[in-house]
Amino acid sequence: MRTRTETRTRQIAHTVDGETELIDETYTVAIPRPPRDWDSIGLAIVTASTALIVLASVGWSTTGIGDLLDRVAPAGAAYSAAGVFDLLWINCMILEWLARYDPERAALPRRAGHAALGVAMAALCLHGRLTDSLVVGLVAAAVSGLAKVGWTLTMRAYARPLDERTQAWLTRRQARIGAKLALSAQLRRLAAIEARSTVRTTPDTDPEPPEERAETPESTPQLPASGPMTMADAVRTAISCGITEPDAVVRYVRKVADANAKEDSILRTLRMARRTA
Repeated sequence: MRTRTETRTRQIAHTVDGETELIDETYTVAIPRPPRDWDSIGLAIVTASTALIVLASVGWSTTGIGDLLDRVAPAGAAYSAAGVFDLLWINCMILEWLARYDPERAALPRRAGHAALGVAMAALCLHGRLTDSLVVGLVAAAVSGLAKVGWTLTMRAYARPLDERTQAWLTRRQARIGAKLALSAQLRRLAAIEARSTVRTTPDTDPEPPEERAETPESTPQLPASGPMTMADAVRTAISCGITEPDAVVRYVRKVADANAKEDSILRTLRMARRTA
């Protein structure tokens, strides 16, 4: 059995003059070497060769289409636009791979990729016809088509198909988590907009004396038993939303954390949060 040597560290007790301390000691162990994973090695070779094929296809396609567009546009603009043809179907294949567990979402990038590849191959054939070498144009178009076939086969080698029920479960879970992320982002945005747009005005004159107002149960503020977040969390949320004015921070904290929070406490927490940010 093939083995490899690995150096490790352990603590041992060492006593000198009656005093015992734990010290680090290094030692080596022989660990069995696992057999080579030829499947992974072969897949890595295929992936690397496919990447080279795609790069060659992009270079060849860009040269041909760039020469075609160079007839009516400056060379820099022509060759820059020529690179769009292959990059578009490559991006569509990446998007199709990212949505591989959602057939409905993957369908649109797949169709767009086929359309972009068809346009690129047609442009290469047209370039060959205009240069009196249609055969060269057909071969150039075939290079792009073969590159896409190779990329498709390589990505399918990495894919792990799901059964229908597991795929449906994953789709529902992704939708639920996506909704939570979207909702939290929009709530932070709305909180920032509301904090910036609130106009602070002087309170209306209350003809009722403070003593009588305090005895009126309807005028007594009723606070929830536990707020949605602490004062420190509310201050940090306000800072992350771009709320920098102290008055705006105070209003936000009193709204989402504690309606009776003291302004001095809020401002002190704000200063500490800014120093630690």
